[in-house]
Amino acid sequence: MVATAVLNHHQRAGALLHRLRRQQCDGWRLKCKPVCASTEIELSHWLQSVPWRGERPRAVLADHQTRGQGQRGRRWVAARGGVWISAALPWDSRSGHADMLGLMVAYALCDRLEQAGLPVQIKWPNDLLIDSRKLAGLLPRLVFRGGRLRMVRIGVGMNVANPVPAGAIALRDLLPPGCARREVWTVEVLRALERIQTLANRPELVRREIENRLWANQVKDPQSGEIWEIQGLAPNGALQLCQGARAASWTRWPHTNHDNLYNLV
Repeated sequence: MVATAVLNHHQRAGALLHRLRRQQCDGWRLKCKPVCASTEIELSHWLQSVPWRGERPRAVLADHQTRGQGQRGRRWVAARGGVWISAALPWDSRSGHADMLGLMVAYALCDRLEQAGLPVQIKWPNDLLIDSRKLAGLLPRLVFRGGRLRMVRIGVGMNVANPVPAGAIALRDLLPPGCARREVWTVEVLRALERIQTLANRPELVRREIENRLWANQVKDPQSGEIWEIQGLAPNGALQLCQGARAASWTRWPHTNHDNLYNLV
């Protein structure tokens, strides 16, 4: 059984590489794992053992994760059938707006999904929803050395043909039979990631497109329970809110274990 599982994994990896070449998306250095604790951990180990020199982008892909990493250190089991990727990409130091990295990835992924006819919304800052159910989550990170942005790292988890918990949705629930294949959407995710350097030079486009896809008109402060009206995004991607004469700007979700995550004006 173990030998069969390994063989099936190698066959899937080979099919993925073939599809990447066909779609002229073969500039990546890839590692494909049948199972791992976390693609984020695997990518970190890879970057330590083979130091980053700003060459081709790298990505670790897994069939199955036993301890996937999410926002604020959340852990979950990522079952087979989904797209689980952690990527490292070079960043042109002349490009600004790296603080909007997560939103750039969210918009690029929305664009790929919308080409398949899917009505995607963005739950600021890092989740993609369809019918108010979570389809994908993002984990963006900036890596600096000596004050200089050295690379960007992006973790992507997308439900494709895997079982999902309550409150989530998978592409197999939304697309015709045969259109929700993991290798197809792995390539779509990689193509979206390739686009972020271009989007970094178009921050106003990203801001406008994200605003058009925001998931709600109101948001609840998880600390105070107050309801705020969503006004849109600031130039740096912060969520702009108001409550009567009061205004707020969130750079990320308020959390009881963190201070100074949002500013009141």
